[in-house]
Amino acid sequence: MGKNAQNKKLLTREFASGGVVFRKFGNETEWLVAKNNPSKEYPQEFWRLPKGWLDDRDGGLNPGPIAAGEIKAEEKDLMDGALREVGEEGGVEAKILGKIGTIKYFTNSSRGKVMKFVTFYLMEYVRDLPEGFGFETEKVDWLKFKDARDRITRENEKEVLSSAQKMLAPVA
Repeated sequence: MGKNAQNKKLLTREFASGGVVFRKFGNETEWLVAKNNPSKEYPQEFWRLPKGWLDDRDGGLNPGPIAAGEIKAEEKDLMDGALREVGEEGGVEAKILGKIGTIKYFTNSSRGKVMKFVTFYLMEYVRDLPEGFGFETEKVDWLKFKDARDRITRENEKEVLSSAQKMLAPVA
């Protein structure tokens, strides 16, 4: 086998979930966006919606059996993961109002090329968590829709936010 074939890693699948959180002030709606805390694994700065693996192992270094697709994810797993990630990456407690949908994209990690499936839920803000957000987040902002959409780095997450806003908009 050649050197390139030895170094080539297989494509793996990962399953994650997250939330698009809003809060209302009178007629105004604000959306939660979070800035990552750059790390060795993900050195670039980007603004995102809170999301993450459905479960993990090895102290959070690797996806767990549900996130790795070894065990089929149930709706409850997706919802529990989304609520947990909104707490960890957004620093808030929220309640799920509905399922937005699932996006699929490819990414590279230390584990090789990954096809990632992320299911998002529309969530309403309940309260700030006393512990705030976790180490993966550097900062969070509450922004009006246009500003939130402009701030989010990845196009597929901008589309998720647009879908969430449509779900929330009153039927004409």
